Amino acid sequence: MAIQSKDVINKNGQQYHICCAKGDVGRYVLLPGDPFRTDIIAKHLEDAKLVAHNREHKTWTGTLNGVKVSVTSTGMGCPSAAIAIEELIHCGADTFIRIGTCGRVCPESYDESLEGVIITGAVRDEGTTIHYVPIEYPAMADRYVTDALAKACAKKGYKFAEGIAQSKDAFYGQHDPDSMPNSGRLHQRWTAWEKSRVMASEMETAALFIVSSIRGARAGAIMAYGSMNDHTIEIACDAIKILIENDKENE
Repeated sequence: MAIQSKDVINKNGQQYHICCAKGDVGRYVLLPGDPFRTDIIAKHLEDAKLVAHNREHKTWTGTLNGVKVSVTSTGMGCPSAAIAIEELIHCGADTFIRIGTCGRVCPESYDESLEGVIITGAVRDEGTTIHYVPIEYPAMADRYVTDALAKACAKKGYKFAEGIAQSKDAFYGQHDPDSMPNSGRLHQRWTAWEKSRVMASEMETAALFIVSSIRGARAGAIMAYGSMNDHTIEIACDAIKILIENDKENE
């Protein structure tokens, strides 16, 4: 009989990679890639405590509006992101917002007034999610999480577009394609993303959307162009507060 992923635990009875167990994390989780960004994001939570740090996965748990909320780093790329999300779901999380940085792709994304993008869907230009579901299955954000992000953004008056991200595996495939033996294919595909109005290029969102969709969780993402800023964190936290209140009303 195949081992179930929920049964892959360490000697302390915790999820093997993130080293957390039920009760350690909230229903709502913010997901940066960089472990060091968890420290910054945790300052926006109330009474945040460090829960675990193993490999690239660092977790803090605090509260927003009196409800338990966590922040866990996924590391770089879809493989480690998928692991973190699977294990967080096993710990009881069901609502995720990815916070990160991205590059610009299509001409519309080069509008200098834009701070970044609320991601509505992802191009599955990576190798992880094909192990979950055929490539024809779309990587889509949850509409309620996206709506909460859009409302939080509008209330703050920050300028983030809504659009599609390209999730890739190879950072230097984008930034140094001419040195690659496969340069022709890389250039051809990049041109396709430009013409398809892809607004961002990053490395984790496809895994977040696919794993969340098939596991019955909700997920959204907000990405800043270039470097991380407090605006993305503020919007994500405000969106979590909106979701908390909406969920209370629907209970």
